[in-house]
Amino acid sequence: MEALTELCDIIAENPKQFSEKLAWICGRCPQTEWLLAESPRVSRSHLNAVLAVARIISKNPESTDNRAKSVVTDFLSAVPASFRRSFWPHSFPSQSISAFYCDFLSYLSCAADLSPEFGTEVARFTGEVVIAATSCRESDGDPSISKAFLVALSQNFPSILQSDGDKLMTMLLDQFVVSPSPKEHQRQQNSDETSSAQSSPVSTNRHPSGLNEESSPGSTVSSKSSSVVMNGGSIVWKSGVDQLSFGFSDGSGGSNPMFRQQVASFEDESIESLEMQEIAFRLITHILDKVKIDSKLQDQVRFIAKKQLQSLSAFLKSRKRDWNEQGPVLKTRVNAKLSVYHAAAKMKIKSLVSLETDGKTSKRLVLETLALLLDAADACLTSVWRKMKACEELFGSLLSGIAKIAPDTWASNQGAMIESIFKTSCEIIESGWDKDRAPVDTFIMGLASSIRERNDYEEQVDREKHVPAVQLNVIRLLADLNVAVKKPDVADMILPLFIESLEEGDASTPSFLRLQLLDAISRIATLGFEKSYRETVVLMTRSYLSKLSSVGSVESKTSAPEATTERVETLPAGFLTIASGLKDTKLRSDYRHRLLSLCSDVGLAAESKSGGSGVDFLGPLLPAVAEICSDFDPTLDVEPSLLKLFRNLWFYVALFGLAPPIVKAPSPAVKSTSNSVNSSGSMSGLQAVGGPYMWNTQWALAVQRISQGTPPLVVSSVKWLEDELELNALHNPGSRRGNGNEKVASTQRLALSTALGGRVDVAAMNTISGVKATYLLAVALLEIIRFISNGGILNGDSSVSASRSAFSCVFEYLKTPNLTPAVSQCLTAIVHRSFETAVSWLEDRISHTGKDARNRELTTYAHACFLIKSMSQRDEHVRDISVNLLTQLRDKFPQVLWHSSCLDSLLFSVHNSTPSTVVNDPAWTAAVRSLYQKVVREWIIISLSYAPCTSQGLLQDKLCKANTWQRAQTTTDVVSLLSEIMIGTGKNEIWSGIRTANIPAVMAAAAAASGANVKVSESFNLEVLGTGVVSATVKCNHAGEIAGMRRLYNSIGGFQSVSTPSGIGGGLQRLISGAFSQAPQPEDDSFNEMLIARFVRLLQQFVNTAEKGGEVDKSQFRETCSQATALLLSNLGAESKTNVEGFSQLLRLLCWCPAYISTPDAMETGIFIWTWLVSAAPQLVSLVLAELVDAWIWTIDTKRGLFASDVRYSGPAAKLRPHLAPGEPEESPESDPVDQIVAHRLWLGFLIDRFEVVRHNSTEQLLLLGRMLQRSTDLDWCFTRHPAAAGTFFSLMLLGLKFCSCQTQGNMQKFRSGLQLLEDRIYRTSLGWFAHQPEWYDVNIPNFCQSEALSVSVFVHFLSSELSDSSQSDSKGKPRESGNLIDVTDHYHPVWGEMDNYTVGKEKRKQLLLMLCQHEADRLDVWAQPISSKDSPYSRLKISSEKWTEHAKTAFSVDPRIAISVASRFPANAAVKSEVTQLVQTHIVDLRTIPEALPYFVTPKNVEEDSVLLQQLPHWAACSITQALEFLTPAYKGHPRVMAYVLRVLESYPPERVTFFMPQLVQSLRYDEGRLVEGYLLRATQRSDIFAHILIWHLQGEAVQETPKEGSIDKNAAFQEILPEVRQHIIDGFTPSALDMFTREFDFFDKVTSISGVLFPLPKEERRAGIRRELEKIEMQGDDLYLPTAPNKLVRGIRVDSGIPLQSAAKVPIMITFNVVDRDGDHSDVKPQACIFKVGDDCRQDVLALQVISLLRDIFQAVGLNLYLFPYGVLPTGDERGIIEVVPNTRSRSQMGETTDGGLYEIFQQDYGPVGSATFETARENFLISSAGYAVASLLLQPKDRHNGNLLFDDVGRLVHIDFGFILETSPGGNMRFESAHFKLSHEMTQLLDPSGVMKSKTWHQFVSLCVKGYLAARRYMDGIISTVQMMLESGLPCFSRGDPIGNLRKRFHPEMSEREAAHFMIHVCTDAYNKWTTAGYDLIQYLQQGIEK
Repeated sequence: MEALTELCDIIAENPKQFSEKLAWICGRCPQTEWLLAESPRVSRSHLNAVLAVARIISKNPESTDNRAKSVVTDFLSAVPASFRRSFWPHSFPSQSISAFYCDFLSYLSCAADLSPEFGTEVARFTGEVVIAATSCRESDGDPSISKAFLVALSQNFPSILQSDGDKLMTMLLDQFVVSPSPKEHQRQQNSDETSSAQSSPVSTNRHPSGLNEESSPGSTVSSKSSSVVMNGGSIVWKSGVDQLSFGFSDGSGGSNPMFRQQVASFEDESIESLEMQEIAFRLITHILDKVKIDSKLQDQVRFIAKKQLQSLSAFLKSRKRDWNEQGPVLKTRVNAKLSVYHAAAKMKIKSLVSLETDGKTSKRLVLETLALLLDAADACLTSVWRKMKACEELFGSLLSGIAKIAPDTWASNQGAMIESIFKTSCEIIESGWDKDRAPVDTFIMGLASSIRERNDYEEQVDREKHVPAVQLNVIRLLADLNVAVKKPDVADMILPLFIESLEEGDASTPSFLRLQLLDAISRIATLGFEKSYRETVVLMTRSYLSKLSSVGSVESKTSAPEATTERVETLPAGFLTIASGLKDTKLRSDYRHRLLSLCSDVGLAAESKSGGSGVDFLGPLLPAVAEICSDFDPTLDVEPSLLKLFRNLWFYVALFGLAPPIVKAPSPAVKSTSNSVNSSGSMSGLQAVGGPYMWNTQWALAVQRISQGTPPLVVSSVKWLEDELELNALHNPGSRRGNGNEKVASTQRLALSTALGGRVDVAAMNTISGVKATYLLAVALLEIIRFISNGGILNGDSSVSASRSAFSCVFEYLKTPNLTPAVSQCLTAIVHRSFETAVSWLEDRISHTGKDARNRELTTYAHACFLIKSMSQRDEHVRDISVNLLTQLRDKFPQVLWHSSCLDSLLFSVHNSTPSTVVNDPAWTAAVRSLYQKVVREWIIISLSYAPCTSQGLLQDKLCKANTWQRAQTTTDVVSLLSEIMIGTGKNEIWSGIRTANIPAVMAAAAAASGANVKVSESFNLEVLGTGVVSATVKCNHAGEIAGMRRLYNSIGGFQSVSTPSGIGGGLQRLISGAFSQAPQPEDDSFNEMLIARFVRLLQQFVNTAEKGGEVDKSQFRETCSQATALLLSNLGAESKTNVEGFSQLLRLLCWCPAYISTPDAMETGIFIWTWLVSAAPQLVSLVLAELVDAWIWTIDTKRGLFASDVRYSGPAAKLRPHLAPGEPEESPESDPVDQIVAHRLWLGFLIDRFEVVRHNSTEQLLLLGRMLQRSTDLDWCFTRHPAAAGTFFSLMLLGLKFCSCQTQGNMQKFRSGLQLLEDRIYRTSLGWFAHQPEWYDVNIPNFCQSEALSVSVFVHFLSSELSDSSQSDSKGKPRESGNLIDVTDHYHPVWGEMDNYTVGKEKRKQLLLMLCQHEADRLDVWAQPISSKDSPYSRLKISSEKWTEHAKTAFSVDPRIAISVASRFPANAAVKSEVTQLVQTHIVDLRTIPEALPYFVTPKNVEEDSVLLQQLPHWAACSITQALEFLTPAYKGHPRVMAYVLRVLESYPPERVTFFMPQLVQSLRYDEGRLVEGYLLRATQRSDIFAHILIWHLQGEAVQETPKEGSIDKNAAFQEILPEVRQHIIDGFTPSALDMFTREFDFFDKVTSISGVLFPLPKEERRAGIRRELEKIEMQGDDLYLPTAPNKLVRGIRVDSGIPLQSAAKVPIMITFNVVDRDGDHSDVKPQACIFKVGDDCRQDVLALQVISLLRDIFQAVGLNLYLFPYGVLPTGDERGIIEVVPNTRSRSQMGETTDGGLYEIFQQDYGPVGSATFETARENFLISSAGYAVASLLLQPKDRHNGNLLFDDVGRLVHIDFGFILETSPGGNMRFESAHFKLSHEMTQLLDPSGVMKSKTWHQFVSLCVKGYLAARRYMDGIISTVQMMLESGLPCFSRGDPIGNLRKRFHPEMSEREAAHFMIHVCTDAYNKWTTAGYDLIQYLQQGIEK
């Protein structure tokens, strides 16, 4: 056969030469007649001849004669006869038959393809032959032979007629695969489409009317079985998709029953049916390829193919164990099935060829097919059959199909399908790369083939050349695949295709296609494969330079716009893509160098061009340069070559004007009329400086980014000459902008001067050449733009630190040696301009929040740290600039003062940044050290002046850090610096003016934060830094304890049920028993958990103790909190988050416990640990502050401390109820409210400190403080009225005003309206403090009163400064922002209510508040410094009457109580009193709840006129008792309404409270015409037996029978007549038990009193025995008898031997001692109480004097004054009868003199020890406080007859005055008033009070201070005291017998005086009484006359 084959080939090549041979062969073929016989049979020679002729024709069909062709066509027509076995030679095997068919059809198809004419002849027979083969029955022939023919036909299908196509297709579909009916097909198709729309991963829902993609595998499909009839036999071909349901979620196989059913259906198919399916599918594919068939048949074909492919995924997911068949049988079946699928896939692909490309249906079908192929390919990759050859062939076919279809798909779809293709393609490449690359390569090259399709763009007439979408999408896919798979071989395979396409193309190629290609090669270059990277970059660089070289040429003028587009867009985009995507560090460095070199080449080349080519070509490259420089650290050492490239770039940026403008103001105008390059170049410098920017804004942004990665442009550090030569080289010699153009140079110098803000005059730059000016301009642009772009942070680390500050670049220029003055001046100016730009950038972003705000703050700190470190530079000029800029930065942004990194740099950088080359330079070292000490001192002082708490906390933190450093020198230096500061800050004048640290609350908090156990004192500043080392050591110790315990715990694996001792603080063992932690892993978590639980428990115990009223151990609480804080801080850096909740709870307790406990000690501990937390852990600051604000608000809600608004916490106002203050008496608070106020004061100081720290940089924390202030200033008053809270209150208001002043800050602009409203609330609250009467309070805390006064003064200073600023702004014509918070239509303000003019009203309220605060400051200053000689600046306010009237009106509009308070503060101010009176009477209905308003309308005048105003009295609130008593005086004439009101007031109080004023009530009966008072008294007696008894005694005491003078009317007669009637009415009203009690009580004491009468006849020596006899006769009748002078003391018996007769002129007073018990106390505690019973003496005057003394005592106690008064009890029991309590444990001064010859000084030493001893000094102190108390009482009462018998001293040294027979206007000796001093202060008394003898001693000052304070306190209640005395005016007491006692009493109060004047008056009183001669003279007279020891 081989010889025959060779012969045939020879004949085919030479048909004419071997025509005879061909004829001979044709003759050997079977003849036509013979073939048409009934049963022909051929021989082997026949068959060989036919094959030979067919081969010859296939080689050369055109030159072959017709006989040969007819032989072949005749044999073809006879093929149906060959299906019988009889046709073939005997013993001709089936394999030979198949081989013959294959060869014959192969030659035939080839010949038909080569010769269309012959093909047409063949086609005449092909259809019939195929029909015969497919219709062959067993009766007609051998099916196996027909099958063999069909197999061969499926491989080589000859031409067919068009008319046969539909016939053959119909027959194949009917015979092999029975299609559904048209209706069923349509139903299934619709179903599939619906399913697809729901489930297909590629469904895009873009097709209307249900034309979505048909279902991919995952749809439920079924089809009918089909059959084929062969030789009369029927073979059923059951489709593999029959009744299968796809969509299982994985390939789990047999566990799924549905899947088992599907596999069973696969097994039902016979191998033969599978083979016939494959043949049929292949034949259909050929038919589709040869002819066009009917569309409906095509639909059927596509539908059948789709169902096959849908079942493919299910088949591939099956596994061997899922099949019943195994071994070879299964392998055969799988191979057959895979072959079917292979044929079906090809059929599906071929079915798409004839589709219309733009039809919607075709698009849907293409997408459907692509989805099926992708799913199938994906399934092949994971199938267990993937290693079988059939599966590999199937996979390759699928890839080929995808490659063919995908591009067509992308032409119309850009959505999910492309992503699906991309994903699957990546999987295909990844999976097949290492296993079998052949199909992968085929797949890739198949995709790439579409790129090679050349479009003749030149023939497209329109300029918008069309680019097939397929090409663009293939390029994109291939680029994506390269990037995704990241394989060099793939890149090497694809990149050459792209480059080839680019190089073959030209400007006529559409730019979009070139852009896509350039983008693709750029992306491939970013992969970092060196070969592809270099090829790409070289290609692009060469292309870009070629574009530049063509500029100006003839070709460029006629070039298409696409060329410009490519230059401006395409290539720069490619450069940018590479810069963005390139990751390899080495390649990025190389690319950076190449790109900068390109820029340099472009700039130089463009110099010689015209038309602005420099800008046009350099500008587009800038974004790529910016990107490649984005990760370049300019602070590292840079190669000189690269540095020069950077310099060149910026040189051209400056030269071409590509930089964004850096000057906001318009630049100087330069005349220019040309747009030439020369003119453009000249103007570019000015444009770059001042704008406007003429180019693409992206270029400007790129220049900014480049600046962040550009190193300083200091190329040479030797000589500028060399640099200038290089700069000249940057100019093209032929350029008109060259070095010789002086005009250009002048322009550049002008631009430079403008850029420098005019700091350097143009004339000063004459020595600077043009290129150097350009270079300096480039430097200025670069350095200034660095700060414009991002504030001046360089590229490098992600962290923002000092090394990233752009000042590190700016300062490099200053270090260059040999600079000319002009250049040096310019460089210095550049530094300052850069700084200005940095400050501007920071200020512009002050309103930013979140991440932007954080970035701004980090930028600020980075610059500050760098400037600090620069202070150690070698160059003095650099150091000076650093200090200057640092000072400016610190003043602009004070937050740097408290930033940890800045303080670190300040304290430590001088020791760490010393250059090694100058370490041994003593002069430099000394200069730098001196500079640092100066800066550090100033820095610390300023920080302390604003935020001393935070400053100390930071210093302590740094001291801890210094202590842990190993370098001893560093530690020593740091401590030395701080110790020097400590010494320097010991003075009070360390800073000028009033700063935040001047606020006493802040000072107190600072003392707490320092850790020192001291109270705030004048030497506070001496202690702050001195305690820093101690506190730092304590903190370090606690941290060390924690770390040590952690290591111990971890080393022993944790504790096993250790019993822990109670309490903390005893050192290591106690820490072991339950304390804390730092960090490895599981042990740490358990250790932390244990410690957290313990600390939480301990802290809760402290809280419980405090809430129960117990005392919290100060040291234990402090130690616990400190250890807990150390634990918390030690875990901040730990990665474990298991104890987050525990640590959160611990942090919350640390913040809340001090607030719960609310004691000064607890708050001091709180401030110490809070300061520690915020200093050591800045990240916790917001959390700590949030908790503190919540705790603060909790104190408001629970009414604690500063917010204890309950009346009982209001101090004097509560304690003096109802005698001197209106209102029901209140119980005393459980704890001293001052302690909680002081705790709040400390707390507030810490918060003010925090405000100063965060006000400029943390909006979040400011808003937290704002929340606190808003809640604190609710319109409902929530503050305490306690006067000790004044300083704390106004410190809080000061914080509020400071906070509101932040509304001008950028970071609070958005809250402006809210801040203005808050400001109004603060003014409203501040004025509310003055809504009540001014009070005093003396706190036993050193310097507390001074602090209170200073607090208000600081508030006044701030307020006056604000008013001054307001007036100045008004005077300048700048309207102040007054807040548009109200609707002008209704004039209603949410704070002030109805108003006319908000701005005017606001100013008036401010003025009023300022005036009141000035007065309050003056009051408190007097109280704090009572003996100071200086006048307060506010002591005499120069205010006109009109202004006072306006103040009163303004006060009344805010709150009427404020106006009344103003009147009480200025009692002598007639204008205020008049206006307030008018306002009260005008608005009387609104004031019913204000008892203080009574005197303004209840006046004698209104009573006389019976004013309608008095009709309001029935509704008026109750006033004080003394106020009510005033209305009982004759001046008010017993007006019914007034009397009704008075009685209602008296009725409202318990009778026991009214009993004190019984003498006054009895006197009021004189004027009780309507017997209203009598009615009240009788009703009160019904309520209280004691009230009744005391009243009866007083009635009896008033029953004095006086003989009226002749000629006078006895005014007393009517009064005397009513007294017994009232007495009897009382007795008649007693109940039997009350009557019994009355009888026993009065009988008992009448018997005792009557003893005096019994004794009178007896001789003196027998009188004591007589007393005993009489006492023995008296029996106790009941145990409820009480002392009449002290109803709270029950009598238990009489000490019969205690009776003593006393000396008297004509009477026999006796002293008897009773055994008494406290009525409300322990009745077993019996005590003695002596009483004097007088007969014949009127005691009523003593009662009045002691009433006043008792009121004074109550006042002193209420205001906290340590003054002693003893108002002993006195009760008149009848006419000239009375009982007087004996002051216990006392002896008179005369008695003391009887036993000692010396004076008091000697007596005290004798009784209490030597001077200086504790007992003596205590006694001296007691004498001092009692003397001061009685000095005030004596000044007011004017008691005379103060001889030594009337002065008692108790056993502890206290003085007590007795016997008030001469008071007010009376005196002994016929009122001669010999005792002229206001009180007795004899020489012996001054010896004790003033050891110095010249009024200079500390004790004297203390005495005078107490006298002044007592006097000031008494003045406050002047009206009450005067009312008490005035009611007794008609009593007939001797003290009222002459003069004007009431008027003089009022004068002694001096209400017209200010507080300071009153203090001076009292000082004068004390000085006048000091050892006055009249005092000594009176003692001498008494000694001589009465024998009373002097």
